Amino acid sequence: QVQLVESGGGLVQAGGSLRLSCAASGRTFSSYAMGWFRQAPGKEREFLAGINWSGERTNYADAVKGRFTISRDNAKNTVYLQMNSLKPEDTAVYYCAARNTRVGVPTTNYNYWGQGTQVTVAS
Repeated sequence: QVQLVESGGGLVQAGGSLRLSCAASGRTFSSYAMGWFRQAPGKEREFLAGINWSGERTNYADAVKGRFTISRDNAKNTVYLQMNSLKPEDTAVYYCAARNTRVGVPTTNYNYWGQGTQVTVAS
């Protein structure tokens, strides 16, 4: 089992940047694919970015491709989401998630979730 804690959210002006971090507990972090999701008020949670266990493969939703970058540091049990060129429509609660697989970069069926961190982009 893995526990996830996100940090780095906050208020930023449109066009600005934020870096989210997600710290994972446990000794088997490198066994998990990791993902970032978000949920805006009144909307369903959506997949943003995923990274495979080694960090060699990534996958992005069209809405964030070219603006967001996912990365991981297995030595620190941490996954990151660098968010650039932020827009007001990026305002949401952002969640990291883990899935116990070394196959590919999943976009669904994640097993473990963090509590979320709020990102607000002011226009």
